[in-house]
Amino acid sequence: MVNDYRYFDGCIHYVDWQGTSSLYVLCPLKAHPLFYIGTALLIVGSWFGFFGWIKIWFEWKKENPNKKMPLGVLGTFVNFTIWLTCSIPVAYSVLVLLTPWSMGLTNSLNVPLTRMLFWMFGHPLVYFWLLPAYIMFYTVLPKVAGSKLYSENAGRLAFLLFLVLSIPIGVHHQFSEPVFSPTVKLYQSIMTFGVAIPSFMTAFNIAATLEYGARRRGNKSLMGWVKDQPYFQKKNFLFGYLICGLIIFVFGGLSGIVNASYSLNSVVHNTAWVPGHFHMTVAGPVLLAILGMSIYMYSHLSGKPIKNEGFVTICPYLWMIGIMFFSHGLMAGGLMGEPRRTNMGLSYTNPESPLYNPHWVFTATIALIGGIIMTTAAVLYFIAFYRTALGKKVNESELVLPEFEELHEEKPVSLLLNMKPWLVVMVLLIFLSYIPALMSVFKYSAPVKNKFNVESPVNLISSNKDQAK
Repeated sequence: MVNDYRYFDGCIHYVDWQGTSSLYVLCPLKAHPLFYIGTALLIVGSWFGFFGWIKIWFEWKKENPNKKMPLGVLGTFVNFTIWLTCSIPVAYSVLVLLTPWSMGLTNSLNVPLTRMLFWMFGHPLVYFWLLPAYIMFYTVLPKVAGSKLYSENAGRLAFLLFLVLSIPIGVHHQFSEPVFSPTVKLYQSIMTFGVAIPSFMTAFNIAATLEYGARRRGNKSLMGWVKDQPYFQKKNFLFGYLICGLIIFVFGGLSGIVNASYSLNSVVHNTAWVPGHFHMTVAGPVLLAILGMSIYMYSHLSGKPIKNEGFVTICPYLWMIGIMFFSHGLMAGGLMGEPRRTNMGLSYTNPESPLYNPHWVFTATIALIGGIIMTTAAVLYFIAFYRTALGKKVNESELVLPEFEELHEEKPVSLLLNMKPWLVVMVLLIFLSYIPALMSVFKYSAPVKNKFNVESPVNLISSNKDQAK
């Protein structure tokens, strides 16, 4: 329930929205103080695990001075460095700005500032979810595909590019907010295009890896290597989860370029296109990598053989088909203006509703078909998972992970073996991106001489002067 939403001095000084907040911690929706305190503790508490890993790394490096950081460890360190860095601004926002406001200790709040601090965290959070899947693409997929990694150096470069490019682009989530100048938005758009580079590098690297595996098995035709992969193999089911996630993410990344465009974003902003896009990112490679590796590791650690191996094997392929229908329906509807966060069945696709729009019925139906297929895949997976969990232990517990091999004995590149210069570049790009953004926020959200009533566009100061005359 919205109680009050007022403008004073030309900007939002006080808002008292009573309702339930969400993990977005975006004002002016106000939550209970304990929500913000708990969120801050969750964020800050996550840092301590990373500090422990750093200590272990230095101990290992002291014992192995001539060995380079393993590729998977580099990906993990990049991932948690991104998390640590991007969670600082949202922790500040939650503790210093939102908690006192929620407790009633302050009655004013710079709404655009809190939103910007959130999106400094909100966009890199996507890569925090995504990079574990990338780690599996580089370290697990080559082995389960019966191949060798085409280029480890390219993999290292991809992870390090994610480190420097993931954080300074959060403002592209705020293209529709007038508080940011066009120059800030244009710069953020260009920077966001840059983060596609490591994804394109990964697509090429993994494709070359898969092609080498097929060629080694004797496939000679130009594109025959695409079909000559271990699809639908029960004893090698993990391949399906990783390859299907990678295929989905190709389309997720391409649609993300549209979101990153300063001009094209105005067409798809707040439409069904947006959830269509992020279902092909978070619900694609992220979810499938987690599901596949979870049942794989559980089976090995518990010593319980996987039940319903056919269900486990078919699940990622069904899920991929479902996602393609689901996201295509949402994105096609979004291009025709279909809104997100809307109960379409009660409004725009209901013939009895005055809001009925027949153009969105077909796209909503396509999304519905995709959702049914995805639900079927999820049910099959959890039947197999819980049957496995309830089964009897047959084998000894062990932790066996597929380990990749390098195709080439590549020359070590010192710049790819040292994170320090990349950390410096990361900090520099953050300042270059967010100092102008902060200046824009403080300039355009500051009080102005004009005063307006929310119910009237008339300038109160001018009207008072006219009356005085």
